[in-house]
Amino acid sequence: MLKAAHENRTLALSFIIVGFETIRKTEIFLFFLFLCMYIVTMAAHILIIGLVILDHQLHKPMYMFLANFSVAEIFYISTTMPKMLDALLTRNKEISYSGCIAQFYGFFSFGATEHCFLVVMGYDRYVAICHPLHYYSMMAKKISHGLAIGAWTGGLLAAAAPALWVSSLNFCYPNLIDHFFCDYAPLLKLSCEDTSKGEFTFTVISWSVILGCFLLTLVSYAFIIFSVLKIPSVEGQKKAFSTCASHIIVVSIFDGTVIFMYIRPTSNIRFTIDKVVSIFYSTVTPLLNPIIYCLRNKDVKNALYKGLQWFGI
Repeated sequence: MLKAAHENRTLALSFIIVGFETIRKTEIFLFFLFLCMYIVTMAAHILIIGLVILDHQLHKPMYMFLANFSVAEIFYISTTMPKMLDALLTRNKEISYSGCIAQFYGFFSFGATEHCFLVVMGYDRYVAICHPLHYYSMMAKKISHGLAIGAWTGGLLAAAAPALWVSSLNFCYPNLIDHFFCDYAPLLKLSCEDTSKGEFTFTVISWSVILGCFLLTLVSYAFIIFSVLKIPSVEGQKKAFSTCASHIIVVSIFDGTVIFMYIRPTSNIRFTIDKVVSIFYSTVTPLLNPIIYCLRNKDVKNALYKGLQWFGI
C-alpha cells in the first residue's frame, strides 16, 4: 500500500472499496447475477444503437436521441460495473487514487448526460405532439444535432468542477470506501480537510442538474397534457399519451432514485441503504431502459423484426 507523509498525517494514495461484505458463496452468486445483467444491458443498448444506425425508418430525431442516450448508458454502467465484478470474483478491492477520481468523474458526468438527454427527449415529444405540422422544421437536422451536442457538453462539464475539487483533497487512513464504487458521500468521509464549501458547491450543481432537468421535463409534459386534453376523441388521446409512456416511465424511475440519493444532506447517511438504492439506478435502470423503450415502441420492434428476418431468424 502506497503511503505519503504530509503534515504528520498518513495520506492514502489508494482506496479499498468495501462493496458487499458477505460470505464467499453469496459473492460468487452476486458476481454471476451482475455479470449477466451487465452483458444483457450492453447487448440491449448496442442493439438499439445498431438498429438506429442501420434502419432508415429510425433516422428521426427521436431515435437519434435514443441512440445517444444508449451510448451514455453504456459508458455510465461501465464506469462502475467492471471494478465491482472484479472485486466480487477476485476480492481485489483496491483502486488507485487516479482510478477512483476517474470513476467518480465518469459516473457523474455520464449520469448528468443522461439527465440532459431525458430533457431533450421530452422536448422532442413536446414538439411532436403540440406542434406536429412544424416538427421537421423545429427539429431539423442542424437543431437536433445541436441539442445532442449540447446534452453531451452539459453533462460532461457538469461533473468537471466537483471532480477537480475532489482530486485536490487529501485523504487519510483508514482508506475504506463504504460503497461498491467511488461515490461522493463515502469518499468525502475519508478526507482529512474541511469539505463544507465543496459540499455546498456539489449540492448546488446537483440541484441544478438533477432538479433542473427534472423540472424542464415536467414543463414539457405539462404542455403535452394540456395539448392532448384538447383532442376530442378518447382514442386520439390514448395514442398521443402512448408515444410518451416509455419516456415517462424512464424519467420516473431514474430521476426518482437519483433525487433520493443526491438531493439531500451528506451527513448522517446510512451507506448500507444507499448501496441497495445505488444498485437500482446504476445497474437495474440501465437494464430496464432499453426493454421499456423497445417493448412500447412499434418502430423499434418493427426494426428488430426486420433485422431478425434479414438474419433468417
